[in-house]
Amino acid sequence: MIFAKGQEEQQTRGEGDKGTQEPFSPLSPTLLVPLSTKSEKYQSKPFISALGLDVGSKRVGVAGCDRTGLIATGITTIERTSFEKDVEQLSQLVNERQVQVLVVGLPYSMDGSLGFQARQVQKFATRVAKALKLPVEYVDERLTSFQAEQLLIAENRSPSRNKGLIDRKAASLILQQWLDAKRARSESPNNIH
Repeated sequence: MIFAKGQEEQQTRGEGDKGTQEPFSPLSPTLLVPLSTKSEKYQSKPFISALGLDVGSKRVGVAGCDRTGLIATGITTIERTSFEKDVEQLSQLVNERQVQVLVVGLPYSMDGSLGFQARQVQKFATRVAKALKLPVEYVDERLTSFQAEQLLIAENRSPSRNKGLIDRKAASLILQQWLDAKRARSESPNNIH
């Protein structure tokens, strides 16, 4: 069982007298109480470390997530120069953040088919994943750049002057979509652990 701060003291005081625990007080910093079963389950979950990528011909927007896998945040925008330099910059982020998976936005056509740009993104993502020795997962990124532009407009910022920021925001939307879908699958009553 996982205990909150002060568990040793309470375990010693409560030894042999399991039925009469002292009442919990949030103002008592030395009181240790067992965490709920729900908290134990939550704390035993492995951390998630993923990079979300919005791949374009000129830039790659990069987003990361907190270790719980709840929130995606834009990290940086990589100006594409050469494949080797792109991989070098991504490799540094992968190592710093202990990344386990790449999540890449795939720009499907509005009819759901894979067009030229989507095939280019797949080709790039496959090469990057191989170079970094990481799995890659794809997310339908239709309209994420448009959504990112709308977010900038809502912040009274000019989309034409903030292309890199649009790419970062689009990457965070892509990663957030993947995180939300992953969480929904794990919480589904049909999911067998």
